[in-house]
Amino acid sequence: NPNPTTRFKASDMQLNTHSDASYLTERKARSRSGGHHYLGNKPDKPEVENQGGVLDQTGIMRHVMASAAEAEICAQFTNEKEATILRITLDEMGWPQAATKVRLDNSTSYGLATNTITQKRSRAIDMRFYWIQDREEQGQFVSHWAPAALNKADYQTKHFSAAHHKAMRPVFLYEPNNKATT
Repeated sequence: NPNPTTRFKASDMQLNTHSDASYLTERKARSRSGGHHYLGNKPDKPEVENQGGVLDQTGIMRHVMASAAEAEICAQFTNEKEATILRITLDEMGWPQAATKVRLDNSTSYGLATNTITQKRSRAIDMRFYWIQDREEQGQFVSHWAPAALNKADYQTKHFSAAHHKAMRPVFLYEPNNKATT
């Protein structure tokens, strides 16, 4: 990136989060979590495209996850904990927050978060699972399922080729000579 910059576009200052995990992609059977937090519009307005992030995070999970759904729940838990801090900060700065939209790409974790599927044999993820459900019921977060191609956190969690990294630059960085970011 010869001249990387971040561009922020006018928005309603509502926190949005994309959450993702990659299962068993790291050494010692570990998984990776990632999140993209950005400020966008209220739920009744169109989403701001290519909005600069206020927090992008990635990390290797300390514990070995038993399934991809457990890794996704762990990533969602981590991202919602960070988003809670951002929500409080934005509120104290004078930007009251509606329910933060959390974009997921795993149907099982989405079903557990929204309480639309029945839990079976998942005691290991109970703490994270119930914390997410409680926050959803309190109206702090609302989960949305979308395909992985629309999840910006997917970029931080997977190993991609150089060509993919070049193609994703306009999504995260402003490039003056690129039509996708103007």
